[in-house]
Amino acid sequence: MDDLPRRDVTWVFLGPQRLRAGWAVLLFAGFWWMLLNATGFLIGPLLHIDPDAPLTPLSALTVEVWQLGSAIAATLVMSLLERKPALSYGYSGRARGARFFFGMVWGFVAISVLVLALWRLGYVSLEKPVVGAGYALHHAALWGLVFLLTGFFEESLFRGYAQFTLARGIGFWWGALLVAALFGVFHHANPGESPVGLVAAGSVGLVFCLSLWYTGSLWWAVGFHAAWDWGQTFFYGTADSGMVAQGHWLREQPAGAVLWSGGSTGPEGSVLILPLLAVIALGMWLWWGRRLRSPFAGGAWRAMDPRDPTD
Repeated sequence: MDDLPRRDVTWVFLGPQRLRAGWAVLLFAGFWWMLLNATGFLIGPLLHIDPDAPLTPLSALTVEVWQLGSAIAATLVMSLLERKPALSYGYSGRARGARFFFGMVWGFVAISVLVLALWRLGYVSLEKPVVGAGYALHHAALWGLVFLLTGFFEESLFRGYAQFTLARGIGFWWGALLVAALFGVFHHANPGESPVGLVAAGSVGLVFCLSLWYTGSLWWAVGFHAAWDWGQTFFYGTADSGMVAQGHWLREQPAGAVLWSGGSTGPEGSVLILPLLAVIALGMWLWWGRRLRSPFAGGAWRAMDPRDPTD
């Protein structure tokens, strides 16, 4: 394959590892987009979303099943084309349950630290529960399922097939920077989103890539992602990247300068999230960095060796 003559245009598309990484990622994204739109006519009648009203858990659940299903299908298609197990793009390996569990712990603790810091500094107010225990438990379970699917969907779409494929084509961290930027742009469509929120989303994406770098899997990131979103949306009742939800435990109201409170974006729109993410990254380095050798170590800033088992 390496000896293809330059006059043969196939070298533009094919390399030592069959389809070149850039084309493979574009094909994956194209499959996902086509599947999403092809099934949209089935999902559309089930959605009754009022853009001016809080999102209900059942509407959110329908959207997440739709998006995740399309991402799984696109991954399966690419795994068949590449003759690789579909779980090899971030869901194989050891200690999956433990990493998922501790990811959830880290995620809830992290959002709690951020919200409570904003509360202590006077940038948000928190009201006591105004709902019964049965109502709260019902919505806690529904939103828990929603954000579990959100974690699987967004991690699979951005840091699953795409990140693994870019790692073999241009190097892990070049790929991580690209998918983190795309992750930030992906949140631009959210109502109430802000420039700080978009930077925060991209920075969170890099933190999730760091967990992938150390562990070789997405299980920690999925757990963190799900618990973080559940904590801010249901438990603390804040906006989540500009999204306001129906049915929550506490109720939060931003106060003061938007740059600090996050305003309509929620805690992710506060500049305080950036030092928090830096502390999380430092904690990951202290916990994993000195004990684990990254499975991507052979391709940090350059294309992975075709013989590397992670490819």
